[in-house]
Amino acid sequence: MKRLLFAICMVTLFCMNSTAAVRFNVEGIDTIVPPEEEIPTEFLARLDYLYNNWVNEMDEKPDFVDSSYITKIDPAILNMSDSLYIERLDALRSAVPLSFNDIVKSHIKVYVEKRRLQVANMLGLAEYYFPMIEAELEAKCMPHELKYMTIIESALNPRAYSRAGASGLWQFIFSTGKMYQLQIDSYIDERRDPLQATKAAVTFLNDLYAIYEDWILVIAAYNCGPGNVNKAIRRAGGVRDYWDIYYYLPRETRGYVPAFIAAAYVFNYYEDYGIKPIESNMPRLCDTLMINDLLSLKQVAAILDISEEQLRDLNPQYKVDVIPAGAGKSYALRLPYSLVGDFIEQQDSIFAFERSKYFNDTYKSANPYSRIKVQGGPGNTTGKTKLVYTVKSGDVPGAIARRYGVTTADLRYWNNLNKRLTIRVGQKLAIYVPSSKAAQYSGSAKIEGTVSNNVEAPQVSDVDSAGYATYTVRRGDNLWEIARKFPGVTVSDIQKWNSLKSSSKLSIGQKLKIKVK
Repeated sequence: MKRLLFAICMVTLFCMNSTAAVRFNVEGIDTIVPPEEEIPTEFLARLDYLYNNWVNEMDEKPDFVDSSYITKIDPAILNMSDSLYIERLDALRSAVPLSFNDIVKSHIKVYVEKRRLQVANMLGLAEYYFPMIEAELEAKCMPHELKYMTIIESALNPRAYSRAGASGLWQFIFSTGKMYQLQIDSYIDERRDPLQATKAAVTFLNDLYAIYEDWILVIAAYNCGPGNVNKAIRRAGGVRDYWDIYYYLPRETRGYVPAFIAAAYVFNYYEDYGIKPIESNMPRLCDTLMINDLLSLKQVAAILDISEEQLRDLNPQYKVDVIPAGAGKSYALRLPYSLVGDFIEQQDSIFAFERSKYFNDTYKSANPYSRIKVQGGPGNTTGKTKLVYTVKSGDVPGAIARRYGVTTADLRYWNNLNKRLTIRVGQKLAIYVPSSKAAQYSGSAKIEGTVSNNVEAPQVSDVDSAGYATYTVRRGDNLWEIARKFPGVTVSDIQKWNSLKSSSKLSIGQKLKIKVK
C-alpha cells in the first residue's frame, strides 16, 4: 500500500517554479525533493570520458558528422511543463520508481541538449547489448529497467576502464569481480565479458535487494557500496527513502540515481528530441562456440570474413587476443551467426594457420603481452612481505602509496577502503612490498612476513556432514571481507545461513556457518 501511495504521489507531484523545491505528502509526512542544482558537470565529464575511451580504442575513428542522426529539436519539447515530464515517466510503467524533480530534469537536458551524439551512439549499441541484459534480468524476475545502469556505468562500452580500476559494462572493481566468480587473470578479464559480467551484476543486485528491498536504494548502493548507503540512512535518522538521504550520500551517488532516471526517460523518448540510433557494427544475430585448444583471434580473422576489430568487440574478455583453452578448459568464442557454419567447416585450417607464429611448440603463447603490459591485477601479494603501517596525522593515501612504492589502487584493495580512500589517524594499513625491499621500511612500519597467495586463508573448523564450516569472526571482519575468503560465497549467502539481517553487527569471536562451495 505504501508503494502504491508513493507512485500516486509521484504522478501528482508538481513544481511551484523552475528553481523551487518540490513538496509532496505521503501518508501525512511532508517530504521535500531537493531543489535544482548546478549543471551536473561531473556527469558531463564522465560521459565525455567514457565516449572518448570508446572512440580511442578504434583502429578507424568513426565519422559521425552525418546530420541525419541529429536533427533540430522542437522548441515545444525543450520547454514542456514539469507535469508533462511526470506524465511521460509514469507512462513507462516502470517497476523501478522514476521520480521527477529539477535535479532529474537537469540530467535529462544533458542527454538531449548537450550530449546528443553520445546518446545516438549508445542507442545503437543498446540494440545489441540490451536484449542480452534483459534476458538475464528476466530469468531472475528482476526489473528490466535496471539495464539503464550500464548507460551510467560504461556508456555500453565493455572495455571501459575507470581511473579507479573498474572495468566492463557494469564497472566491477577487481575484488568485487572476484567475489562474484568472474575470472580475471593475465589472459581473461570476465568483467569485460558482457554476458558473464551481466550474470554477476544481476546476482550482486539481487544481494543488495535482499538488504534494502528498494530498487532505488539498490541502485545507489551499487554505485557507492552498502556501507555508504547505510551510513546515509543512519545520518538521516533511519529513513529509507533515497531523496530523504540524498544529501548524506557521496557526491557521485547523488548524481547517479538522477542520471539513471534520465537515461530511462531519454531511451524511451529520444525520437521526440531529434535523435536517431547510430547503427553499430555489432551483428544482430550471434552464436557461441566452445573452443578447446589455444586459439588467437588473429587466426580466426585471417580465415573467416571478419575483422580483428569486430572479433574483439564480440569477445572483449580476451585481453591479448588469445583464447587460453586447453588442458581440460574450454572458453567461448562469440561469432556472427552467419559465420558459425564457416568456422565449423574450416576449423582445422583456422587452428593450423601460422600456428608457430602465435604459439610455440609447447603450446604456450609466444608473446602474449606484445600489445599490453600485464601487472597481475590490483592487490597482487604473491611472494611479497606484508607491512603494517599506522596512519599518522597529516597522512594522505597517495603519499603513503608513493612512500612504499605501491599504487593507491593496491592500497585501497588491500585495506577495503572506499572510493574516496578515506583513512583515519591510528588506522592500521596493510602494505605488501617486494621481500628484497622490506628491510628498508622497518623504521616506519611493522614487518609481518612473506605471503604466498593473494587471499588470506580463512580460519575455519572442519566441514560438517551438511557441508558447513564454522568461521570465527576476527577484529576488522565484515561480511564482505568474509565472503571474499570463500569462492562462490556472497553476502546474502552468509546472511541466510546465519539468520542475519542487514542491520546485524558482527562481534569478535562470533561463530558463522559457511557452506563450502
